[in-house]
Amino acid sequence: MIFDPFETLAENIPTGRALMGLDLGDKTIGVAVSDLFHSVASPLETVRRKKFTLDAEALLKIIANRQIGGVVLGLPRNMDGSEGPRCQSTRAFALNLSRKTDIPIGFWDERLSTVAAERALLEADTSRRRRAEVIDHVAAGYILQGALDRLRVLRS
Repeated sequence: MIFDPFETLAENIPTGRALMGLDLGDKTIGVAVSDLFHSVASPLETVRRKKFTLDAEALLKIIANRQIGGVVLGLPRNMDGSEGPRCQSTRAFALNLSRKTDIPIGFWDERLSTVAAERALLEADTSRRRRAEVIDHVAAGYILQGALDRLRVLRS
């Protein structure tokens, strides 16, 4: 089930189960997961995109193995806050994924998450090759951490 805005997702996330954050790209999906207390996001892996059925299968396997209680997709809004074709693609992906699972799915504004991830990797003196390997799931971690921080405020 899809919940938008984020506040409605927050009301439907079960306690005691981790959350999964996704950074959808054209060629890859960055995946991050939270702890059970919804405090910390950790980059997990990057899934190479093939076709939706295979992509969903890979994500559903992670959801099952890690007992995920909700999914937060980065919504790539334009800098002025409007939604373009990439947002439409993300919303379509969420709709298709929601047909394969009952866990709550929502969105988090991902503007500048990749820029922040790139900056952190540069500050850590990560090689160009290694940055290319990890940027997507590090960006997913930034997306998920933003959602977790908001979730904490909503619950206090």
